[in-house]
Order: sequence, then structure tokens, then C-alpha cells
Amino acid sequence: MKNLFRKSPICILVVFLTLSGATCFGQSKSPAFRVLAMAEPGGHHIAYSKAARIWLDSLAAKSNFSIDYIDKTDPINEHYLSNYQLIIQLDYVPYAWKPEAIAAFEKYIAEGKGGWIGFHHATLLGEFDGYKIWPWFSEFMGGIRYKNYIADFAAATVKAEDMKHPVMKGVSASFLVKKEEWYIYDKSPRPNVHVIASVDESTYLPDSKIKMGDHPVIWSNPKVKAKNVYIFMGHSPVLFESAEYKRLFANAIFWAAGE
Repeated sequence: MKNLFRKSPICILVVFLTLSGATCFGQSKSPAFRVLAMAEPGGHHIAYSKAARIWLDSLAAKSNFSIDYIDKTDPINEHYLSNYQLIIQLDYVPYAWKPEAIAAFEKYIAEGKGGWIGFHHATLLGEFDGYKIWPWFSEFMGGIRYKNYIADFAAATVKAEDMKHPVMKGVSASFLVKKEEWYIYDKSPRPNVHVIASVDESTYLPDSKIKMGDHPVIWSNPKVKAKNVYIFMGHSPVLFESAEYKRLFANAIFWAAGE
């Protein structure tokens, strides 16, 4: 054995690394970035949030990023948000936030401290549950206010308007959304945001009288420093059966996180 070690110094290194619990290969990596995901603890969007969490955890494990989940804004302040490079507002309303959380979030977005992706419930803007509209958030979303929705759901085709945007990489120019409760707003956000995709209301199945006309469903606000994208579709867990939706979601994560 003495002769073996004398002739093969590399063996000594291998033994040392093995005994110390380290190896040259497969060392644990620190996450490339950290994500904070906000999701409501109950309600009729909970099935979507649960499916999203399963998919997100799998993507995080494969892509080496970490993700933490919260269901209330109590812990949010400037220091807390400094730990994250991306906020995902899964199905979390823009009202009833704690004042300190509001201030920290506005600064995070305005100053580009990290990125943001919002889904579905993030544009439930108006007076709800005794809370007034959050003016800053309404402007962030293009100056809109929630007006109505298709309560009985409808399938529809989403059509891209900017295929060159990073969130659309590998996503078809048009794709089917099998089930959604399409919101309409008091006006189109188009004049105040960069529209990436819209829903073709002529493809609603079943058809609905609840229509906007010009109806953006994916957009970004270039007036703030944070990389941001709002993706309206986010009600049903059936969305995670769609390769197009999952590609869109993943693209948004890596783009908004600055990867």
C-alpha cells in the first residue's frame, strides 16, 4: 500500500476527498437565482396554484434555481425582497397588502431590483372585499380596471403579436387555451404597455357576449426598470397539460430573472 501511494499521488487525493465528504464531481451548487412565489391559500384558484407549484419545483430542481412560497404579504419588506431575483405572482390579488409590503414591492419594480411575472388574478383591479384599488398597480398593468369575466369558461386561441420577445421563444405563433375565465377590463392596456399576445375573441368556445374587442393577454410594461411580464392565463390546472404554456412560463422565468 505504501508503494502504491508513493507511485500514485492521485490516490492520496481521492482518499482525502472521499473521507472529507467531497468529490471532484457532483458537488452541490448554489442556486443560480432565487424566486419568491406568491399564491393565495384557498379559493377557486387553488387547484391551479397547486399544479403550478409541482411544475415549478420540478423546473427549479432541473435548472438550479431555488423557490420559496408565501400566501400572505406579512413578511414582505425591502430587506426581505432583496433576497430574491424574481417575484412570481401566481394567483395573488393586488389588494389587501400590508403597507410595508406595498412600499417594498413598488420600489423593487420601479428600481429594477429584480424581475416580476404576474398571472391571472394579478389584474383583479378595483374595489374588492372592502379594499380600494391600488392606483400604482393599476398603472403598472397599463391603467386598467377589472370589469367582467366569462364565469362559465371558454376555450380560445391566443395569437402572438411579438414573436421576437424572449418569452415567446419556441412558442407557436398561435396556441389553444382549453379552459379560461377570460377577464375583460374597462379599457385595453395597449396604449400603456408592450403587447406580446392577445386572445382572438372570435374563437371563444362556447361563444360569449362578454368581449373587449382589442384584448391583450400577455404584455410587459417598459416604463419600469424591472423586467416584467403579465400572463393572463392562470385559472385552471389544465394549463399545465399544454407544452406551449409551460414553455411560455419557463421562458418568462429565465428572462425576468435575468438569465
